[in-house]
Amino acid sequence: MRPAKISAEHNPLRDPRDLRLPRIAGPSGLVIFGVTGDLSRKKLMPAVYDLANRGLLPPGFALTGFARRDWEDQDFAKIVHDSVKEHARTPFREATWEQLAEGIRFVQGSFDDDTAFENLRQTVEKLDEERGTGGNHAFYLSVPPGAFPVVVSQLQKHGLSTPQEGSWRRVVIEKPFGHDLESAQELDAVVSEVFDQESVFRIDHYLGKETVQNLLALRFANQMFEPLWNAHYVDHVQITMAEDIGIGGRAGYYDGIGAARDVIQNHLLQLLALVAMEEPVNFDAQALRAEKIKVLSSVRLPRDLGRHTARGQYASAWQGGEKVVGFLEEEGFNPDSTTETFAAVRLDIDNRRWAGVPFYLRTGKRLGRRVTEVAVVFKKAPHLPFESSLASDLGNNALVIRVQPDEGVTLRFGAKVPGTAMEVRDVTMDFGYGHSFTESSPEAYERLILDVLLGDPPLFPTREEVELSWKILDPVIDYWAGKGKPEQYPAGTWGPPSADAMMARDGRSWRRP
Repeated sequence: MRPAKISAEHNPLRDPRDLRLPRIAGPSGLVIFGVTGDLSRKKLMPAVYDLANRGLLPPGFALTGFARRDWEDQDFAKIVHDSVKEHARTPFREATWEQLAEGIRFVQGSFDDDTAFENLRQTVEKLDEERGTGGNHAFYLSVPPGAFPVVVSQLQKHGLSTPQEGSWRRVVIEKPFGHDLESAQELDAVVSEVFDQESVFRIDHYLGKETVQNLLALRFANQMFEPLWNAHYVDHVQITMAEDIGIGGRAGYYDGIGAARDVIQNHLLQLLALVAMEEPVNFDAQALRAEKIKVLSSVRLPRDLGRHTARGQYASAWQGGEKVVGFLEEEGFNPDSTTETFAAVRLDIDNRRWAGVPFYLRTGKRLGRRVTEVAVVFKKAPHLPFESSLASDLGNNALVIRVQPDEGVTLRFGAKVPGTAMEVRDVTMDFGYGHSFTESSPEAYERLILDVLLGDPPLFPTREEVELSWKILDPVIDYWAGKGKPEQYPAGTWGPPSADAMMARDGRSWRRP
C-alpha cells in the first residue's frame, strides 16, 4: 500500500510549495553492497541524506553497508558523513545527520562469505526491533554485474530475500543488464528465481532526471506540440549523450563494453521510447511501460549497417588547453583493443506516427563538450515567399530538450532581422530550470531511491524493455565485431568522419550543441 501524503505542518523540513517529491517512505531500510565504490560515495549516500533532510524518509530509517573493509559501525558512519558533506545537494543539518546516524550499520565480508551474510541477517532483524523498519528492506547491488548471481543467491540462502507477511524485500540492480540478449536473459533468470518481477528494480539513473520526466510533461500537458509530433511535420530526431572526459582509470569496466553497450542500450533507447511513444492512459507503471514496449517493439535497424552506423576511438590531441592521451594509450588498456568510445546508429520506427522519420542516436567520450539532449528537428516549410538570398540562413525549426547540463528546453524558429528588407534568420527561445524555478531539482538517485522504498516502479525498465533493447543493439555489435579497429578521432572533436558521412548520406548533419 502506498503511504499517504504528508502535510507541511507535520513535516517542517519540507517546503510546502515543493510538490516534486510529495510522498514519504514508510518504515524501511536500505542495504548497499559495494559501499566503498564511487557510485555509493558520490551518489547513493548523499541521496539518502538529501531525502532525510527533506523529510521524505521515516524517522527510523536504517542504512547498512556491506564490504570487505575492516570497519565498525562508527567507521562506516564517518565515511557516510564525509560523503554527505562533500556531495550532498541540500545543506548539512546536524539534527538530520544525528537522526540518520542512529540507523547506520556496517557488515564486513565478501560476497561468498556465509558468516558475513548470517551477520547481515541478524543485523537486519535487530534493525527491525530497534528502528522499527518492519521487515521492509531494499538491497542495492552497487557491484559489478558478474557479482549479481552470487549476491542474490546468498540473500536467498540466508533468508534475506523472503519477506514476512505484511512486509517486503526488494533488490536494486545497476546497469549494465548483461552484455547482450543472451546474458541479460541469463541474469534475469537468476534474479527471478529469488525475487518476483515486482520486487526487481533495474536502475537507469537517466530516467530519474528532472528533464527526462519533463519530456513527458512537455508532450502531454501542452496541446501545441502533440499535433506536430509525427511524420507529417518531423524531419528527424537526434538523441545525443556526449562526454568531454576520457576513460581514466575505468579500464577494468570499460574495455570490452564500449559506448554502445554502456549508453545506447539503456539511456538513449529509453529516451527514444519516451520521445516516440503514444500517450499513456495515465502515468502509473503499467500504462507507461506498455507504451514504451510498443515503441521498442517497432524499432527497426537499417539493412545496410555499414552506411547507417559509425564507431570510433578517441586519439591523443589538445583538449581544454591540455594534451590528453588517446584511448589506446590509457592505463590498463590493450593497445589492440577494438572497444569503441564513440557510437552512432540510425534507427527507424515502423508505425504510423513515425514512418519515414529516422532517429539518430550517438554517444561518445572526449567529445567537444559534456551534453545530453534530444533534438526534434522539423521539416522545412514547403514554400518560402521570400527571396532566396534573404532566407539563406534559415534552417529547420527544432525543439531541443536539454537533459544535462543547463537543464531546459530551446525552441529554434525563423524571425525577421530588424531593418527594411524581409530578411529571415534563426533565433531561439529558451527555458531553463535554473531561471524559472527557485528550488533546485532533486538528483536522479533521490527520486529513484525513494521510488524503490515506495515500491513505485514507473521509472525503472522492465525485463521486456531490457530484452527489446538488446535485440535492437546486438546486430550492430555483431556487425562491428568483424570490422577490426574503430576509426580514430581527435579528442575534443565531435567523433569520427564516418559519423558525419553517415548523416550526409541521408542529406542531414549532426547538431553541434
